[in-house]
Amino acid sequence: MRTSLVLMFCVFSFVLKAQQPNLQYFRPNDQRGLNTFETPKIDSVIFDGVKVRVGGDFAMQFQGLNQSNDANNLVELGTDFNLPSANLNLDVQLLDGLRMHLRTYLSSRNHNETWIKGGHIQIDKLDFVRKGFLEGIMRYTTLTIGLDEFNYGDAHFRRSDNARAIFNPFIGNYIMDSFSTEAFGEVTVQKSGLLFVIGASNGKLNQNVVVTNSSDNKPSLYGKLGFDKHFNKDLRFRLTGSFYLNKGTTTGTWLYGGDRAGSRYYSVLHTQPDSQGNTQGSSFDGRYNARFTKLTALQINPFIKYKGLEFFGIYERASGSNTFTQPIVDKEGAFTQLAAEFVYRFGTDEKFYIAGRYNSVKGKTLESTASDLEINRMNVGGGWFISKNILAKLEYVNQEYMGTAWTGRFAGAKFNGFDIEAVISF
Repeated sequence: MRTSLVLMFCVFSFVLKAQQPNLQYFRPNDQRGLNTFETPKIDSVIFDGVKVRVGGDFAMQFQGLNQSNDANNLVELGTDFNLPSANLNLDVQLLDGLRMHLRTYLSSRNHNETWIKGGHIQIDKLDFVRKGFLEGIMRYTTLTIGLDEFNYGDAHFRRSDNARAIFNPFIGNYIMDSFSTEAFGEVTVQKSGLLFVIGASNGKLNQNVVVTNSSDNKPSLYGKLGFDKHFNKDLRFRLTGSFYLNKGTTTGTWLYGGDRAGSRYYSVLHTQPDSQGNTQGSSFDGRYNARFTKLTALQINPFIKYKGLEFFGIYERASGSNTFTQPIVDKEGAFTQLAAEFVYRFGTDEKFYIAGRYNSVKGKTLESTASDLEINRMNVGGGWFISKNILAKLEYVNQEYMGTAWTGRFAGAKFNGFDIEAVISF
């Protein structure tokens, strides 16, 4: 941790002394990057040699949550600061139309040590093959290759990526958090407001070339089709539909469990020691992952911005098709996630905002289960962009585990209270 802090101090000092270079086809890592989804196909930066952009993210929360369940065995939560998190970002313009990205988590909730989240190469021109090679196609096409987050759904563009929380109007991510880092390659086409994405990954969060009797190593296929149009300076409309498909039993289970940084709501649903001294709880509680095999996931995302008012929504269906005997023939079930998010931005350069979000997840892990599992969450909050790089935000959250299907520490569980978060991104 001490080494990480020293490194971040050096990086921050470097950034203060040196002007950040402009990169081609790049999403700014500050307020200017709000509501940017795929990087735009606008060739506005002239390539004049290799450019290295060193950036970073810092985030810290002051948490004041309460929790309870039917068993009355959850730990008592105090009001105090969480462990700060930090990212180191390297973006390098290597060639005209070819850029590299690398993100390192210097500190996170689940991993206090420094480790690499992922990286990729983004290709928007093929001039390195021959000047003007496939220029007519590449004017609308982007190729992305790496081991990093891949482009399933639109929610991952608005979530907090460890310390990079400047694009998230709230403090927590969605309950079913569709985010994973896998070895992947994808093609993105954008033309006249139309969007098409097709890609494939190896379906693995933890890379391993060893084959065993139980390995099937099935790849994942994913894609997106959408429409994104600015009708005038006040009105923008975007609608996309995405799919993720993996028919393996040893791959493809990480779509909702690929974030190794941990949940933003610290120590919720952790239990007190029982009579044998055993406790339950993880760094990821507050989210839900059914860990289906032979997974099929669909996500639909509307986004509307009219002047300062924004709406972002999620309709998502995730199902498994693995049939097994345990002890009778049974089959995996399905879950549906709904989310509706309203944000109103106001003030000079929209530096202030107020926001509300409703998020629910409901479904069964097995088809034969009599009752549904259900989780409901409500967030209300607001924020202030002190500068384009500094954001302070406050939220109230209430999350409940509904119905009679929950057992153990989740039966009748709920947590609520406030969170304050300070974010720096550059």
